[in-house]
Amino acid sequence: MMAIAYKGDIAFTPTSDCFQTFEDGYVIVDNGKVTRVCASLPPDLQDITVVDRSGHLMIPGFNDLHIHAPQYPLAGLGFDYELLPWLENYTFKAESKYADIDVADYWYRRFITKLWENGTLRFSAFATLHNEATLRLMELCQESGLRPVVGKVNMDRNSPDYLVEDTDASLAGTEELIVKSKKLTPDIGFIITPRFVPSTTPELMAGLGELAERYHLPVQSHLDESRNEIQWVHELHPDIPTYTEVYEHYGLMPKGRTIMAHCVWLTDRERKILKEHDVWLTHCAESNLDLTSGIMPVRRNLDYGLKVSIASDVAGSHEPAINRHIVMAIEASKAKTFEAGHEADKPLRLPEAFHMATKVGGALFGKVGSFEPGYEFDALVIQEDDSPLDLSVEERLERFIYTGDDRDIEERYVGGRLIPRPFQK
Repeated sequence: MMAIAYKGDIAFTPTSDCFQTFEDGYVIVDNGKVTRVCASLPPDLQDITVVDRSGHLMIPGFNDLHIHAPQYPLAGLGFDYELLPWLENYTFKAESKYADIDVADYWYRRFITKLWENGTLRFSAFATLHNEATLRLMELCQESGLRPVVGKVNMDRNSPDYLVEDTDASLAGTEELIVKSKKLTPDIGFIITPRFVPSTTPELMAGLGELAERYHLPVQSHLDESRNEIQWVHELHPDIPTYTEVYEHYGLMPKGRTIMAHCVWLTDRERKILKEHDVWLTHCAESNLDLTSGIMPVRRNLDYGLKVSIASDVAGSHEPAINRHIVMAIEASKAKTFEAGHEADKPLRLPEAFHMATKVGGALFGKVGSFEPGYEFDALVIQEDDSPLDLSVEERLERFIYTGDDRDIEERYVGGRLIPRPFQK
């Protein structure tokens, strides 16, 4: 690729403290990576090709570190239930349908297209326990131009007869997919995916931990989502002090390569362990409210020095658009502030939440989620509605985060490549 300058109204968050903005600025991209951001073209770049998007917002693409691809058809269903009965009455039944590869192909195409529409360019997805359907999801992601990590779900206990695996077969199928996907879907990462502790035996967890170590793979699962779930884990593993330590015990917390979703009810003992292992906590504010699980004390976790990203958790939530989840994370943090008193648990500010949804989540994929030098050019070009007010770049971004939708996103770039709407052939 030749060096290209992208001109527009630029906003990103090198740190969580504040936005860095450039009105009519330039992002210089060479071989898919940002080399600099500047207010005007320097003398040495006067002859560079310019992609002129003047008057448009230009921001990093969104990164969603916790989403369930097969649950997309469930969005908006069953939210009078709490987590465990919701899984039983809705989720497991829906996921069983993906044994049919035609069902998987149809719904995974819709899922990927919906993420593309809403500007989620990279994500960490749970598939199902079905090998063929999981590979199909990876193949479709490869074709689409989006660049996620995808995991085959593993579950060999406490599940319906129609959605439970033999332990050895689960491990063998997982390893088969690891090897096969490296060849067939080289741009799509594989992530080890035990559903959660209640649905995985010690033998399965130990085997998955060995696979994560052998192939140097990341791991994703659920942690401390609801009180009933935590009590269940204690009953299953009475000799292990905490839910977090179950994963640690079985080698499912590789340092710097682990995502744990929800983390609503962490103890300080667990926070210490999670920090030691450099784990991503994914804040699924909407899902936690939809399923009456609770509200993550996100400020406390940030103050403790933990990595916290923002995730959708479709279909535990009803909305895949990450800008909406940025808003929900902020609003949930305000509810925590009311609960604690205004001098404690300060609510999230927009730059913090945006940073969590871009740079923090993007770090799973390397240098992704910012326009700093060396970062991959993952970008959204946004044309918002007119306003009678003279708004700054930051104010326009705020308005998009709170009120914008997929119709406002005109272009999407991944690693410097313009990504068209998938599956139009």
